[in-house]
Amino acid sequence: MTGRIYFEKFCSEEDFPYYFSLVSDEKVMAMVTERAIPLEEAENNFERLLLKNERHEEFGSYKIYISSTREFIGLAKLDLDEDNPLEAELGYLIRPDYWGKGYGSEAAELIISKAEKLHELRRITAIIDPNNIPSKKILLKNGFISEKLCEFQGLPGEILSKIL
Repeated sequence: MTGRIYFEKFCSEEDFPYYFSLVSDEKVMAMVTERAIPLEEAENNFERLLLKNERHEEFGSYKIYISSTREFIGLAKLDLDEDNPLEAELGYLIRPDYWGKGYGSEAAELIISKAEKLHELRRITAIIDPNNIPSKKILLKNGFISEKLCEFQGLPGEILSKIL
């Protein structure tokens, strides 16, 4: 927990409205999928998210709350790379009304801190839209380096990484 935010793991179907409030928001998803996720697709994605969260105690997707109000403001994740268990991917989504207030930076710092405590991890990565300058600044400030520009699932992407 930081002074302003804390995480709780997504753990049941009751958490779906939180998840859907993010992925169905065109502004939130503009730099991720370039589209809002429709209900049925979101339900399928959320089922996979819950299975991942059950499979790995230290990895998965988390709800982000403001400490003082317990208000839900986003999602943060640390996903283990199933093909290379020495690596994990960092990610976060913040509700638009909380953009530009430092919550993305705090979420990234909390996930990085979590990753650093997992001694089996050697590297964390992040995949962003190359035009997402605020996220790129957050990652660079936290010691990530740009590895390459590429296409990811048909969309422009940039892979950044940090050696732990």
